[in-house]
Amino acid sequence: MTTSGINLAVRSARWLWQKNTLKEPTVLQSFAFDEANKHLYVLQVAAHGHAAGDLCLNKLDYKGTRLGHMYLKGFGHGVSMGVQRDASDGSTWIWTEADARNGYGRGVTRFHFKNGAVRTGADVRIRRPIADSTNNQPSVCMASGRIAVRYRNAANQPRYRVWDLDAFVARDYGDPLADIAQTGAHPDPKIPFQGYALHRDCIYQLAGTAYDAKTNPAAKRGNTYVSSLDIRTGELLQQERTEAGYTLSHREPEGVAVRGGSEPRVYLGFASGQLGARRFSIFVKDKDKDEDES
Repeated sequence: MTTSGINLAVRSARWLWQKNTLKEPTVLQSFAFDEANKHLYVLQVAAHGHAAGDLCLNKLDYKGTRLGHMYLKGFGHGVSMGVQRDASDGSTWIWTEADARNGYGRGVTRFHFKNGAVRTGADVRIRRPIADSTNNQPSVCMASGRIAVRYRNAANQPRYRVWDLDAFVARDYGDPLADIAQTGAHPDPKIPFQGYALHRDCIYQLAGTAYDAKTNPAAKRGNTYVSSLDIRTGELLQQERTEAGYTLSHREPEGVAVRGGSEPRVYLGFASGQLGARRFSIFVKDKDKDEDES
């Protein structure tokens, strides 16, 4: 299918493979790139923090080596995150959900990474850009200067709202660029949503479950789908099943991100390994690489 977005039908290749370098023994939830500094940020739910919404933010290099970590107490589930390069001083802002209730954020916030720090809601300025919403989860596109927030409205329906990033930083939420329904993440709407990323005029989505002997056997190489939506129309552009990482044990899709540049590419995260000792892998959709478990 020809789309105005990144082609999701191309092969997948390993980028990071079965790494055990995250601070917590839990699965990755989401990740995002700081391309200017060649850093990878990865969010996890802390091992004993699911109900409270306690997160661990890992800072890695592009080989997967951990450079530091910090804890975010009562922030949310980490379904998505964003990285913003500040043009005024060159610093890096991390965007996450915040103000957790039942483990999910009711707002969003941004902050600078500080190794070893512990942050609570009292330490950051929490933004609530969508009245009466829950499950607020941000994604940032530096290529277009935009930010998206996935949220659930009063009817508990998942949607995306997109703003100009400068306006959002200035707390001007009144004129969003788009507000569309979350749709098409998986052919089966009951299958769990596992993350999204905004890039230019598209939102890229990931959905699927971990291997299960009865409902999702490894022999069938999983039920993971990656898809894209046009934020201008809400149209589903592509919906592609992916077998990336099918040889992994457990193999649960977790997180999607985009690296920009002249040829932007979509990256897919997968958790593997045993409970209490999870590992993570990241694949890249890249037409120029040799096929590897696509």
